[in-house]
Amino acid sequence: MFQNTKCECGHQNPPDTLLCESCGKPLVESDEPLEMRYDGVARRSQKRNPNPLDRVWNFFSSVRIAVIIIIITLVGASLGTIYPQGNDAQYYKEAYGWSGKLYHSLGLSSMYDSWWFVGLLVMIGTSLVICSLDRVLPLYRALKKQQIRKHLQFITRQKTSYVGPIEGDAEQWVQTLGSHLKRRRYKVHIDGTALLAEKNRFSRWGPYINHIGLIILLLALLARTIPHWTEENTIAVRDGETVQVAGTDYYVKNEKFIVEYYKESELPDKLKQQQRPKLYETHAVLYECVKSCEEPGVEPELKEVKQHDITVNHPMNYKGVKLYQIGYDDEPLLQSVSPVIEDVKTGKVYGPFELPMKNPKTSFEVGPYTLDLKANYMEFALNEEGSPITKSRDPKAPAFIFIVKGPGLDENGEPYMYFPLEKDKERFSQDQINQAIASKVQIRVDGMENVKFSSYTSYLLIRVDRALPYVWVGLGICMLGLLMGAYWHHRRIWLRIDDGTLSLGAHTNKNHFGMRSETAWALEQMGITVERDKLDNGGYNS
Repeated sequence: MFQNTKCECGHQNPPDTLLCESCGKPLVESDEPLEMRYDGVARRSQKRNPNPLDRVWNFFSSVRIAVIIIIITLVGASLGTIYPQGNDAQYYKEAYGWSGKLYHSLGLSSMYDSWWFVGLLVMIGTSLVICSLDRVLPLYRALKKQQIRKHLQFITRQKTSYVGPIEGDAEQWVQTLGSHLKRRRYKVHIDGTALLAEKNRFSRWGPYINHIGLIILLLALLARTIPHWTEENTIAVRDGETVQVAGTDYYVKNEKFIVEYYKESELPDKLKQQQRPKLYETHAVLYECVKSCEEPGVEPELKEVKQHDITVNHPMNYKGVKLYQIGYDDEPLLQSVSPVIEDVKTGKVYGPFELPMKNPKTSFEVGPYTLDLKANYMEFALNEEGSPITKSRDPKAPAFIFIVKGPGLDENGEPYMYFPLEKDKERFSQDQINQAIASKVQIRVDGMENVKFSSYTSYLLIRVDRALPYVWVGLGICMLGLLMGAYWHHRRIWLRIDDGTLSLGAHTNKNHFGMRSETAWALEQMGITVERDKLDNGGYNS
């Protein structure tokens, strides 16, 4: 039963306090060693008559509840690893059958972004905050208000204690013992014939620093659900091409892609006569857009920020943007052509002009002719309705539609469809499509020296994770808290001398046997020989 919270020393203690905050006298009748976790200071979650807000506080301050929430979260997270995340229902049905269909219908295919999984993370964070506040505030109050001269019951009911007579001057005895304890790196406080020696108090904050790290880690994980904080895209960059990194102001240029193959002698017998890549890498340059980044039709101004040879497991990393080498394609692709335009009637030829397959200009001035680009297709095809479409973003069958203006042509211009590859001209009947204008002008390439191919296409995985630095900060703080709590122990020794009788009590939050040995050592320095086993549980009273 709780006694009156007003102690005989005159200090008025808060309700539900187990020990007097001033002198340490136990306020609960018992012969057991004292509960010293918070030096008897009551926690809010221990109120006897909680109101509704206290009940919510008690729920989240419970370690048992926190463990249950963490287990549920871990089970949910493991379910999310059964099949790949982020695909549509058709993918799961075709790839995994009825189990994949069930997986998608239960919402597990986008589990890490689901409301209930995010809600569990929020609950874990809330529990960490409330658990910490519920415990760190009483602990801070208890350690901040430590009194040197403690009540006799407080000293004798420590787990390690000693009571016995001493000879000589009491104050001098205390001073001498204090000097011995300082050699063991104790901070010693003396009040006449009373002493408080303490060391490694900082270790008591280890669990709460660990909680701070976990909270930062959880916030960083939740931040990954914010748009543009995390992105993952795959881009194809051909030799000599510069491509924008989606969702950023960065551009990456593939200056050169190289592949090295294993020699025949380096391959096992079953793989001989096969080409096996030994190394493939992209000599990449990363640029940052500094001007005209979003203006349509305006060439952005780029500044080089980094060069790196990207290989498998050795990505380019710059300010949270990582570029991984994930594959390549050795199919030659048309990169650009330099065609000329011919006046059929006079036989005069004008040009050539540079025509890249990707991102061409919208208008070209070639002699007396003007070519306005109306449309272009990377892989030209016709859909079921007979309308032109592009089947991919790679220039496998490029096509351009120009509006040509110039001598002998309609003043509003006439359409001309141009296929750079000879096979596509025949396949899609370029001459028939252009028969109305073919007798006036022709667009063609004179010689292969005016054609540029890229031998390789490099496939890069672009991963942007702006939350990752905060994840590392949180993990670092967690590790610091774990080290503080695991390798240092808070040790305290209280003693007082009354009429030639020494009363000594000692407490540690970890490694009680080490505390007992250190207490015995301190007494031995003062000429008092004790049996260490009898220092346990207040059993030593000579």
